[in-house]
Amino acid sequence: MIGLEGASIGVGQRTSESARFREDVVRGLSAPRKALPPKWLYDRRGSALFELICEQPEYYPTRTELGILEGHADEIAEAVGPGALVFEPGAGSGRKTALLLAALDRPAGYVPVDISGEALLDGAESLRRQFPRLPVLPLVGDFTGPMALPLGELPARRRVAFFPGSTIGNFDPPEAVALLRRMARDAGPGGALVIGVDLAKDERTLVRAYDDARGVTAAFDLNLLTRMNRELGGDFRLSAFRHRAIFEPDYSRVEMHLESLEPQIVTVAGERFAFRAGETIHTESAYKWETRAFDALALIAGWRPERTWTDERAWFAVKLYTAAR
Repeated sequence: MIGLEGASIGVGQRTSESARFREDVVRGLSAPRKALPPKWLYDRRGSALFELICEQPEYYPTRTELGILEGHADEIAEAVGPGALVFEPGAGSGRKTALLLAALDRPAGYVPVDISGEALLDGAESLRRQFPRLPVLPLVGDFTGPMALPLGELPARRRVAFFPGSTIGNFDPPEAVALLRRMARDAGPGGALVIGVDLAKDERTLVRAYDDARGVTAAFDLNLLTRMNRELGGDFRLSAFRHRAIFEPDYSRVEMHLESLEPQIVTVAGERFAFRAGETIHTESAYKWETRAFDALALIAGWRPERTWTDERAWFAVKLYTAAR
């Protein structure tokens, strides 16, 4: 049930999520090249570790994007206009969202969506305290697939999708187009999209951002094995795997992998999977875009480019699009 006071996580929803997790794990570990969707990195501990990643000196995207939002929030708000209803797929801690909401003129409401229910509700409660007059309708669910958002419950002059954090880079281009197209449908004709896009840069900077010296990203990646052990009866030995970050120039993306350090057989979700020494589970991709190439991608999905704000090094962009009428 979703209402103005909060959202509950029901037994049916937990069962459905567990079934999808099991299905993705069995399919992904059975593939010739083992891979799992990155959304499963974000259980409660994974979400907390990601927030800690954002504080690491090597991880430039968060502080760079925050700097752009802090420096240009008023311009973004003016371009969005008054009375906007903001919805945010994959809502995080709410720090960036708070900057946008504080700058907007009389926002009509906020609808955060996330697969990690506990983290979502914590973030929604924090924003309620900061904006006590703002209706907040959290929705627990998987935004990577079709889902019904409660946007009609709040009248608004404009619907605005907010998708910060370069999360769009976690999707292969066809998947990114499909997601952006769903956002355009939810925003409706004349709706807006405010999105963070990580831009192409040198390999050393990119790899260090996904393999920090303190090992926080490694702990984040390895936590996926812990989650499979806990929720799917797995027997992964974390000491038998290591985290790796690899830059693939042909795809302009950083890849995160969990590499098996020895030949081994692992049981999870009632199935047995063999690993060769050096074999990996591909857990996440992070595409880095040229700004015009991303504009072209957004156009395919039904978004017309309007404005772009970047930092002084042009490492990151916050972009504004309008949905085609």
